[in-house]
Amino acid sequence: MKKTIAILGICSVIFACGSEKSESTEETSSTTKTEESAPATAAVGSATGEQLISTSDCLTCHQVNSKIVGPSYVDVANKYPATDENIAMLAGKIIQGGSGNWGEIPMAPHPAISTEDATEMVKYILSLKTN
Repeated sequence: MKKTIAILGICSVIFACGSEKSESTEETSSTTKTEESAPATAAVGSATGEQLISTSDCLTCHQVNSKIVGPSYVDVANKYPATDENIAMLAGKIIQGGSGNWGEIPMAPHPAISTEDATEMVKYILSLKTN
């Protein structure tokens, strides 16, 4: 019975987290180009990243301060320092999906999200560090 519930939960998460595309604007592109040339730690706190998250399906599984299906953004920020390496790794997780870092429920891949948009999302998330 527990396995059936777990499988249904995973299927729901995969369906909910993998169904929307990220939308970009010309403003996003110009902001991304400007911030790419700066060190990652200087670009943390991207308003563009916050906007991209708000128009995606991320909030189906994640919230800023509370765990839903996946970890809260604050928990992610507290776990990973805002280094270029971590930003690239987490952006890759958004695009490719993954599992094992936060429990058994996998994060669905989001291949329609560009590397630039995923990077902006991660910069915003890491800017929420509280400890």
